[in-house]
Amino acid sequence: MTEHSRSSSSKLSNNLRRQPKQHRGKARVEKILDAAAAVFDEVGYEAATTHLIAAKAGTAIGSLYQFFPDKAAIFKAMELRHAERVKAMWAEVDIPAIVQLPLRQMIHAIATAVADLFEQPVSRVVFVQFYLTREIFQSIDESMTQEAINFLASILKQRKPDLADDQYSLLAEVCVHSSNAVMLAALRSPEPQHRQLLTEQIEDLLVSYLEPHMGDSLFSNVMKVMICPHCRSPQLSKNGYRRGKQCYRCKDCGKQFVEGGRSLRR
Repeated sequence: MTEHSRSSSSKLSNNLRRQPKQHRGKARVEKILDAAAAVFDEVGYEAATTHLIAAKAGTAIGSLYQFFPDKAAIFKAMELRHAERVKAMWAEVDIPAIVQLPLRQMIHAIATAVADLFEQPVSRVVFVQFYLTREIFQSIDESMTQEAINFLASILKQRKPDLADDQYSLLAEVCVHSSNAVMLAALRSPEPQHRQLLTEQIEDLLVSYLEPHMGDSLFSNVMKVMICPHCRSPQLSKNGYRRGKQCYRCKDCGKQFVEGGRSLRR
C-alpha cells in the first residue's frame, strides 16, 4: 500500500460515523458505496436519497445510518475511495519498464490501466460527476488533475530526457485534458459499443499527438516490437511474404497482416 493510499484509507475511516471492525462491516460499507454510485448514476445526485441507496444496497436504512449520516457523507467517502484507487494505479505502473516500450505499447499500458479503473462503479461515477456537478465535491479538486499531469510528465521525461522541463508539462497537460474529455463522453454514452469505440480512440489520439516528440524513430534504444493491429498481441509468427513484405499471423486471434499493419483476408 502506498503512503497516499494509507492516508486515503485513514480519511475514509475518519469520515465514517461508525468504524467497521470486522470484514462483514467493511464489505457492507463497500456495498453501500457501490449502491450509491448506481443511484447517483441513475437519478443524479440531487434526486438521490439515502433510502434509495439503502434499497439498492439491499440493507436497512438504519444500517446505512450506522456508517453515514447523509448522502453527502456517502459521496465524500466515494471521493476518497476513488482517490485511493487512482494513487494505487499510479503506484503500480512500472515506469522504468514501460518507457522502454514502443510508443503505442507504452500508451496502451497506461490507457488499459485507466480503463480498468473505470470498471469500478464508484470511480466511474465520481469522474463523471466531477465535470457535471463539481459543487458537491468535498475532497477532490483540480489538484488531482494536476497530479495526473505531473505523473504523465514524469513518464515522458524518463522516456526522452533531453526536452525542456516545460515541454513535458505541456505535452502531459494536453494528453490528460484531451483524454479526460473523450473518456467523459465515453462514460456518459448509453451505448456500450459506442462507449468502447470512444475509449479505444483515446489510445490513437495520444499516440498521434506524442509521435513527433516521443516516437520510436527518435530512439535507438527502443526495441522494435511487432504487435497485432487487431488485438494488440505480440504473439506472432511469420507467415511468408506478399509483394515483398513480411506477412504475420497472430497466435491469439488468428488474423493475418503484413508488416506495417495492413490486414489480409483469412
